[in-house]
Amino acid sequence: MRSLTIILLLLITVACTTKKENSNNTKKTEKMESSNKDKAVALLNSFNTGDQTPISYINPTKYVQHNLVVGDGLAGFGAIMENAPEGGFKANVVRAFQDGDYVFLHSIYDFFGPKIGFDVFKFENGLIVEHWDNLGDETPPNPSGHLQADGKTKLKDVDKTDANKALVKDFISTILMKGEMDKIGNFIDQGKENYIQHNSVIGDGLSGLGQALEGMAKQGISMMYTTIHKILGEGNFVLAISEGTFAGTPTSYYDLFRVDNGKIVEHWDIIESILPEKERKNNNGKFNF
Repeated sequence: MRSLTIILLLLITVACTTKKENSNNTKKTEKMESSNKDKAVALLNSFNTGDQTPISYINPTKYVQHNLVVGDGLAGFGAIMENAPEGGFKANVVRAFQDGDYVFLHSIYDFFGPKIGFDVFKFENGLIVEHWDNLGDETPPNPSGHLQADGKTKLKDVDKTDANKALVKDFISTILMKGEMDKIGNFIDQGKENYIQHNSVIGDGLSGLGQALEGMAKQGISMMYTTIHKILGEGNFVLAISEGTFAGTPTSYYDLFRVDNGKIVEHWDIIESILPEKERKNNNGKFNF
């Protein structure tokens, strides 16, 4: 009887040990298998840490670059890193989202000076194969006291992703491209509290937007959207990538919207002039999704 008890105790001990080891191995495997979103964030964080591991997340034989001041492929990425100022570049990823093979990030940079930027990475088989971005100088608080990257960050309503993307696409088309301002109530509710604005020169609410547009018109400045190139979203956050002109200059518009209960409630953007062809370091175009 005593021998049987000892044997049972040994079996229980082995079973518990095996279960614990399997659990630890599972956790290690999960930790090793980072999501594409995690990989993109890690790549930008490597500017701060100097960790070389995230470079391995870039496909060494296929890396298409759409930042027009950076050469194509890993060589172009390496050239930028080699020419970094003393102390290197810094990046603080504020928001990170994933839509299929695409990851889009909203970050605060120290990249040849304080910058705010959006980055889009395309993945194939777990490796980055393409990159787009819009960068702009960091500016003081806007008329409502908001900064270019502060505000809500919490992801929710993942089941409403497609509906929210459709809403934003319709908003860009109806309001910003066609100028049908009488329909703006379909997208944004009245009241400053219902539309938080992070654009550097525009205040909260529809009143803030109206005042800004009126001010630009008085100065003879036009802002035109002509083409929607890509709509990316996850849950309540949607990024619209569009082309047009600002004050007559070819322009790339990156607009990030937060949607709640079927209405746009918060907006961030970076507006970047498109570099003339003769000044570009690659021939991939600013868009070409």
